Amino acid sequence: MGQKLTRRGLFEDTGPGGIVAWEIERKFLVNLALWSPPGSGTPFSQGYIPTAEGRTVRVRIEGTEGRLTIKGPAQGLTRAEFEYPIPVEDARQLLDTLCSQPLVEKVRFRVPVGRHTWEVDVFSGLNQGLVVAEIELVDEEEAFECPPWLGDEVSHDPRYANSQLSKVPYTAW
Repeated sequence: MGQKLTRRGLFEDTGPGGIVAWEIERKFLVNLALWSPPGSGTPFSQGYIPTAEGRTVRVRIEGTEGRLTIKGPAQGLTRAEFEYPIPVEDARQLLDTLCSQPLVEKVRFRVPVGRHTWEVDVFSGLNQGLVVAEIELVDEEEAFECPPWLGDEVSHDPRYANSQLSKVPYTAW
């Protein structure tokens, strides 16, 4: 019999069934007047396979690597997340044949600030003009250092979820 899941920490032992990974993420707009990209970043192309409401199946090519991610419904800032590496050729095939279109295209920059690393996504294509910073935490109440280029928090605004940006792109708002 597994332990009760508490959403505290990134991984919880569920007993014979395995391990549940918990994603706790906060998302903010970026003040472009105060931020400039550090280096060239990593290109991302990602799409979403249609699922039941609140659940997400994402296929991603990150640079030269393929990934498959399954996410459960959010409870506050926390949700179950399972991510697996897949061959990049499989990821391309899934993006082309099973994922809803359009794909989400962006370049990600990893920016260390204090004890954390921020992921700043500069979107292109139909989401051109959107720049978002995300931070992953081990607890919803965890303190973190805010960089000077951080703008308004949009963690609870569903329009900024990448899965939503694939359905209703930023340029269509």
